[in-house]
Amino acid sequence: MDSWEEIKAAVKQQSDIVQIVGEHVDLKRSGVRYLGLCPFHQEKTPSFSVHPGQQFYYCFGCGAAGDVFNFVMEYNHVEFREALKVLADRLHISLPQQQQSDWEIEQERQRQALFAVSDKAAHLYHRFLLQAPEAQSARRYLQQRGISPAVIERYRLGYAPSIEDAGWNFLGYQLDQAEREAAVEAGLLATKEQGRVYDRFRDRIMCPICDSRGRVAGFGGRILGDGNPKYLNSPESRIYHKSNLLFGLFQQLDEIRKQRRVTVVEGNFDLLSLVNHGYQSVVAPLGTALTKEQLRLVKAMVDEVVLLFDGDSAGSKAAERAVPLFLAERISAKVALLPAGEDPDSFIRKHGREELEKVVAQAEPLPEFALNCMIRRHGMSLDGKTRIVEELQPLLAAADSTLQRSVMAAHFAGVLGIDAEQLQRALAMPGRAVVDSSGQAPAVSKREQAAQLSGGLRDLISFMVFHPQRLPELVDVGAEELVAGSIGEIILIQLQQLRAARGDGLQPEELLSALPEGEERSLVASLLSGGDTGKRFMMVASETGEDSLDDVMQWVRRCILKKRSDDLMNSIIDAEKANDMRTIIELQRQKVVVDTELKAL
Repeated sequence: MDSWEEIKAAVKQQSDIVQIVGEHVDLKRSGVRYLGLCPFHQEKTPSFSVHPGQQFYYCFGCGAAGDVFNFVMEYNHVEFREALKVLADRLHISLPQQQQSDWEIEQERQRQALFAVSDKAAHLYHRFLLQAPEAQSARRYLQQRGISPAVIERYRLGYAPSIEDAGWNFLGYQLDQAEREAAVEAGLLATKEQGRVYDRFRDRIMCPICDSRGRVAGFGGRILGDGNPKYLNSPESRIYHKSNLLFGLFQQLDEIRKQRRVTVVEGNFDLLSLVNHGYQSVVAPLGTALTKEQLRLVKAMVDEVVLLFDGDSAGSKAAERAVPLFLAERISAKVALLPAGEDPDSFIRKHGREELEKVVAQAEPLPEFALNCMIRRHGMSLDGKTRIVEELQPLLAAADSTLQRSVMAAHFAGVLGIDAEQLQRALAMPGRAVVDSSGQAPAVSKREQAAQLSGGLRDLISFMVFHPQRLPELVDVGAEELVAGSIGEIILIQLQQLRAARGDGLQPEELLSALPEGEERSLVASLLSGGDTGKRFMMVASETGEDSLDDVMQWVRRCILKKRSDDLMNSIIDAEKANDMRTIIELQRQKVVVDTELKAL
């Protein structure tokens, strides 16, 4: 076996999914399948099903599904390559050594140097906090905030001493030349004009930020006394990307998996205080708003995310801004706002864990919370409803499925007292009223269709225009289905007719000549003039477009798979209403296959 694909197929074929899952789940045979309690969410009645024949698993409770690779990845929270290695080692199958260029080897060496110096810095700061007489004020500060020795140890909290106590170069003096260079790149040290280095972090409680493997990637430092900035984080580096990391995720991973729920707080000390009081399933972003990358870190492990924010206007706005992210990632989310003047740290220290859990238990679903904020802001007058509909447009546009948009639009329409169908049409047409003077929803013009083209659809149309010889490949993966009903449908039909007559020698300018006056011709003219998306594809118009073709085809495949997944979900809902278990199981099997393929993309 030489190729990775051959090895992947062999590992999957030879792996016994029942045995592998059975090492973590107590499985009992039930007909041709095995049943057990799902390891991905808490349940009392077994709903986790393993099918040895088809080599896949499915949970009827939380929807977790996939093959043996998916199970190892989700259960151990590892990437595909690591899951493949785990399974291959079990079967004594050797994986080929991946060829690396000298440049790649050097880049990896430098990454490892950054991890190593970050870990050493964490050790030095931690030891100084625990042992140095000069750290007495830092120890007293943590004690006053109620942070226990166990939490200090678990999170490897440390102290970067002040200039008065340790000079300008406490850390640098304890590193060799190579380590100092790595520390500068990691943002632990800064350089002067003369090339000398000095500590970036001084007189601060240090919180090491770990990646999913527990490696120290960066730091968050909280100043002890007065001064700005109050909080200082490591700068971006090749190992520290604050949008891709969550403080506390590595330490709280097992509890998050067990509860199938995670609470998000805004600050490091909010998290430390909650953990200190026994509230374990919690993470914190790194001084920024939540990102889609951070949500994806917890997506496979939880059924629900709770945003626990201060009860001020900033907390409400932060929650509203997060709505599109959760909708796009299909993650269920709620918002729990604390009383005015309280933050998670002060609240749990004053009232205890049980009272905090009551606040979280009363959390409001995030989309409804956002709608209620809009109602409070604009009121329910005619003008207020119009403004609310305008603000709902980007929110609904972020929804990742037709079913999700329909359900939300119907719910919002009921709250606002608006016809659901008219609201959906209005939400699809930014800038237009819910109804016109006749009481009917306005029709969508082709000009509006052109303006509303999504980035992916515009890329697809642009690629077709500049690379008509690639039409058969695009049609094979479902391009016709995607452009149907849009401004791109006429363009595709015209291109197919021209290509049938003139073959692969067809030039984009010939399409412009063939199209009649209208929005289709205007769009093509805009692309040919080099505006908009056309610039990107004009650069490769004289070539085969191979690289761009892969990107466009992958987007088409993803959209088609999403549509199939949504259609199957609608069919499952219909089958559940009819109590047709045989059809439900078959449809769920099909959906597992489609969702697994979609996840691979």
